[in-house]
Amino acid sequence: MSDIIKVKGHAYVLATSPRVAMRTLTLKDGDTFAVFDRYGDTGSVGSGEQGIYHRGTRMLSHHEFHLGHQRPLLLSSTVHEHNAFVAVDLTNPDIPVGGERVIPRGVIHVFRSMFLYGGGLFCRTRVFNYGDQELDTDITLLFEADFADVFEVRGVARRKRGRLWADVEEPAVALCYEGLDGITRRTRLEFSEHPAELSAGHARFTPRIKPHEAFELYHTASFCDEQNDHPSAERFLRNRENLVAKLGGRRTTITTSNEQFNHWLDRSTADLRMLETETPDGPYPYAGVPWFSTVFGRDGIITALECLWLEPGMARGVLATLAANQADRPSPVQDAEPGKILHEWREGEMANLGEVPYGCYYGSADSTPLFIMLAAAYWRRTGDRTCLEWLWPHVQRALEWIDRHGDEDGDGFVEYARKRPQGLTNQGWKDSEDSVMHADGALADGPIALCEVQGYVYAAKLGASAMAEALGMSEHAHALRRQAFTLREAFDAAFWDDGLGTYALALDGAKRPCRVQSSNPGHLLYCGIVPHKRARAVADLLMGPDLFSGWGVRTLAETERRYNPMSYHNGSIWPHDNALCAAGLARYGMADRAQKILAGMFDAALAVDLNRLPELFCGFPRQAGQGPTLYPVACIPQAWAAGSAFLLLEAVLGLQMTAQPPVILFHRPALPDFLDRVEVCNLTVGDASVDIILNRHPHSVGVNVLRRHGEVEIKMEM
Repeated sequence: MSDIIKVKGHAYVLATSPRVAMRTLTLKDGDTFAVFDRYGDTGSVGSGEQGIYHRGTRMLSHHEFHLGHQRPLLLSSTVHEHNAFVAVDLTNPDIPVGGERVIPRGVIHVFRSMFLYGGGLFCRTRVFNYGDQELDTDITLLFEADFADVFEVRGVARRKRGRLWADVEEPAVALCYEGLDGITRRTRLEFSEHPAELSAGHARFTPRIKPHEAFELYHTASFCDEQNDHPSAERFLRNRENLVAKLGGRRTTITTSNEQFNHWLDRSTADLRMLETETPDGPYPYAGVPWFSTVFGRDGIITALECLWLEPGMARGVLATLAANQADRPSPVQDAEPGKILHEWREGEMANLGEVPYGCYYGSADSTPLFIMLAAAYWRRTGDRTCLEWLWPHVQRALEWIDRHGDEDGDGFVEYARKRPQGLTNQGWKDSEDSVMHADGALADGPIALCEVQGYVYAAKLGASAMAEALGMSEHAHALRRQAFTLREAFDAAFWDDGLGTYALALDGAKRPCRVQSSNPGHLLYCGIVPHKRARAVADLLMGPDLFSGWGVRTLAETERRYNPMSYHNGSIWPHDNALCAAGLARYGMADRAQKILAGMFDAALAVDLNRLPELFCGFPRQAGQGPTLYPVACIPQAWAAGSAFLLLEAVLGLQMTAQPPVILFHRPALPDFLDRVEVCNLTVGDASVDIILNRHPHSVGVNVLRRHGEVEIKMEM
């Protein structure tokens, strides 16, 4: 197994057990996240990623409730609608208590409620006796902390680890680990009641519960150095209310005539709220739980683009965070050059020691042009002049990286080749080691120029041109437009393939095109680099049976040599990829095809737990009466999967917004047959806000303005 891990590299996630085998319950707050099983436990059975993590380290690997020395019977469990807490209902099995006496099942009801807040886990356990006799109960909480780095949990073997120990001081116990990086990490468990027994691995309580009365226990697990107040009902409720308020609804609300569609939007909103994390430079949507709960440049930018029309504040936080961490010097060990935008940062022990290269890592070819795209889109959407002026020097440095370091051979295309051997081999969004190949299945040698990266550069230069024009730099703006148009012509000549009927996936180091059909050209439609004469052909392949599964567009056509519907990037289906494809189709006047993608993603959301689209799912053809086939180690939730719902809706509505002048435009809006009405309330443009209803008619969509506050023009083009 270790040889397999070595071949796959650090980006590979070892699947020791499938996530679909046992439904998991996920919470996140700040830099802390938890993956529970259906009982609200961790580490008892099931998937190996279960646990409570803080700043890249698993702080509790085992946290399990027992009643009468065994697990209770599960009645139900769920995650609160705002992802604020987990609620679990349990009851007792038949419990022998001596001789022939038995406590029959169903006499005891156990309610467990858990949430994360301020770097800690808060737990309430309520044990109610519905019997007619006093009960001597035995309640045990088992716990253990392995302090595994998230990359260890993902399957990366380590030769040496630090030192573990425990300090027991009733009614608390501290589990401690001194890492090889010199940092001591602690998990302090504290209980509202004094245990009958307390050790480094368990706390046991033996309350006598009268008929129709309850025993309540509160306990906390703190992962920060600051000491917290003693656990109590008052503190539990206060912090839970604060968390619910923090995770509450967005300023802009969307309601439709389809209640199931509303559930999908509500869950997506809740997931984005949960994943959005305060950083020193502003709020940032962490990429996904459990493997990517940190800042990722590409993921954050695309999530912000997906949500820009209803939540521009997210984009500002993403831009501020990435600008603050823009590379300012060459660093081969980080795959960094001046002006490059961050790919990923990590805080765990292995990142601190350099055992994995991702402590502050810049190995992506697309984050830098995507950063410029987001900056331009944010300016267009908000007219935020202060932000534009502050961002412009960072945009200039990003443009310099594109022209100098991104295109080292001077052929006009941005390529990538890792500088650090342990870094990512492929540095586009499909960053698996086997994701860029030729038609015969041979992997492409670098430096590699991905097709969609050129599209991002084209859109970035047009966007930078608009920003330069707004800042009064007309000559510079004209030069950037000229560069964009030159790139469009060169790109079409080098990447278009008549035999494929679409654009090549990439050019390899010898400038040979990778002649495979993939979803990547859908991103080219999104960026607008595709000439109109070619758009229909690109769309035909994207929506043809080789790429479109019935659920969505596959990453790789099923006719290709390396196609595998169960792979990470070579035949799977990614919601964010589909949303970008749909937005591209709508941009070129093919809203009917965008609707088809929206319908497939909506149907997939209906078939999965909590209507929560995962990071990806398998690309098997859709079968009548069956849901999508899940991918075993997908992140759930994932930020850009949650954001896909909003970009898909934006695409079919043909929604375009500008702040200068304030305009809301619906360009050829269309609604699928499962949406008769869409109501958007408190949609803001500058200082103005509106409430709008869109109604589907047999051959058109009508737009009615319910409320208008401030100066904004609402237009419709058919």
